[in-house]
Amino acid sequence: MRLPQLLQSSDDSGAVSALQRYYSLGEYSDSDPFTGARFDDWDSTLSRSEDVNRFTADDLVAVSLLSVYVPPAAAIELLDTGAAKFSRLLRELGGDRDLVEETQAWSDAWAGWRLWSELTALPGVGATTASKLLARKRPRLRPIYDSVVATVIDSQDIWAPLRKTLNELDDLHPRLLRLREQAGLTDAVSALRVFDVVAWMEGKGAT
Repeated sequence: MRLPQLLQSSDDSGAVSALQRYYSLGEYSDSDPFTGARFDDWDSTLSRSEDVNRFTADDLVAVSLLSVYVPPAAAIELLDTGAAKFSRLLRELGGDRDLVEETQAWSDAWAGWRLWSELTALPGVGATTASKLLARKRPRLRPIYDSVVATVIDSQDIWAPLRKTLNELDDLHPRLLRLREQAGLTDAVSALRVFDVVAWMEGKGAT
């Protein structure tokens, strides 16, 4: 994969501007934020911290803010008939942690891949929706994928390639955190989400 042009530049100003425009901060504070700006902190029941190992209705609302739709049959399986299976896989995956900490390649038996397979097997749920659902539960570990980001990074996959890139470029993870601070974002926005928003805004020509 390749980095977005905004992250290939040593100048942070373009990436910071893209983040502030997306979240309606800084010079863009008088404009309406993108609806996806609420994805990071959406929690209508104030129980998100207690629900890290199960999918909830709030998660379905949150991903809808990123312009994807979880079909009814998939929602029923996530929240009811298959809830125990998904909760078990989330527990096996372990708690949230930064992707850069994953220094070893993942085997096919890794819980993350098994969870991914189960999500993409849901009726009407493709890679884009699955990535947003999983990023909702493990925002520091799972990057968001969609066709816009895929074009920018020139890759049809993002999870393993971005893990490898973060491991190889020692300054990338600290830089993403620095960009978050410079843009005025809270730590509810993960380093991976910073990467996603910068890439997506670049791909949309909104930088």
